[in-house]
Amino acid sequence: MKLYRLEIADVAEITPSRHGDDRGYFSETFRNDWFVANVANVTFVQENQSLSRSPGVVRGLHFQSEPSAQGKLVRCVAGAIFDVAVDIRTGSPTFGKWVSAMLTADEGNQLWVPVGFLHGFCTLTPDTLVAYKVTNYYDRERDKGVLWDDPDIGVTWPAEADPRHLSARDGQQPRLRDLPHYFRHSTVEA
Repeated sequence: MKLYRLEIADVAEITPSRHGDDRGYFSETFRNDWFVANVANVTFVQENQSLSRSPGVVRGLHFQSEPSAQGKLVRCVAGAIFDVAVDIRTGSPTFGKWVSAMLTADEGNQLWVPVGFLHGFCTLTPDTLVAYKVTNYYDRERDKGVLWDDPDIGVTWPAEADPRHLSARDGQQPRLRDLPHYFRHSTVEA
């Protein structure tokens, strides 16, 4: 596996090795001992999957608050996404900053989004399938978000991003400046 730390040190892009021949390939997409030693000492408790039929579907920017905060290991199983993580840890030198990675089924790369970060993505192809492992169970009461196109964050979304494909909830999220401080940089573990 290859590990690439993005501009915000706690966020990482991981590309598992593939062993292929004329039949296709084999890839170990997750290995706990490697992940704990190289990325974060966490336990995944749930795996989720989403299908987006059209290019331009934006999902996010989401997070869960304590005590149900989630770290996410995201990968694109079919198609391609523009994947985004935004630091919302109060006191962090990168508070309000974002990083992105293009995740594709062809490359098999993944993005680690730790606790204390918003997460969202935009689909780039039809019938995009995204799977992600999370470190805490879904909790409807703790499920929060920030407006996907908040100008204070300034994510440079791809041209495909289409607000017509937003959920009603995602179109009504607060801006980062109106969000209570849910996480502190000094108290959040990777």
